[in-house]
Amino acid sequence: MGGTTFCERSRDQRLWKKSGRRINPYCAPRPKRSKSVDMAYSDDAGPETTAPPKISLENCGMARAAMLLGDRWTLLVVREALYGVTRFDAIKADLGLPRSVLSDRLKRLTEAGVLTKRPYREPGQRARRQYVLTPMGVDLALPLIALMQWGDKHIRGAAPAAAIVERGTGAPLSVGLISSRGAPVPLPKAQFRVNR
Repeated sequence: MGGTTFCERSRDQRLWKKSGRRINPYCAPRPKRSKSVDMAYSDDAGPETTAPPKISLENCGMARAAMLLGDRWTLLVVREALYGVTRFDAIKADLGLPRSVLSDRLKRLTEAGVLTKRPYREPGQRARRQYVLTPMGVDLALPLIALMQWGDKHIRGAAPAAAIVERGTGAPLSVGLISSRGAPVPLPKAQFRVNR
């Protein structure tokens, strides 16, 4: 997928390239263009000066993640797994959701590769399955921690029920943007870059 070539636009040029007699310098792949767009904030002054980017839902990682995780039960099932609650009955008891809804969410998350089934057996009982996070599921920790911190700040308006701290020191941690050099970047200095 090196991009469209100029040859694709002209039948004569395609035939010229196919013949192999000469190399057409205009048949090189087009370089991808990108467009940077500042994020909108409530304290921004004035109307938009650039057209917002057009990104299809199919090509947007945020939209695709929302399609998979977009209902509250799915997010809460992943939250339980992050907390180490991995057995069906324990998840059902913690969340209080109907058995059929939990079965559906576990099936969907397993098929998507977020969870995997692992067998376990209690003494004197039949073998059962627990649902543990895959590496893909573990990667959901950061967005869910960000969502938790946002909810504590803007919805609960109270001290968090659970804090994220550094192991060993107990220093509080928060989710943020970090540059490729490892330096924190404040959100107002970030912008979307849309590849075309």
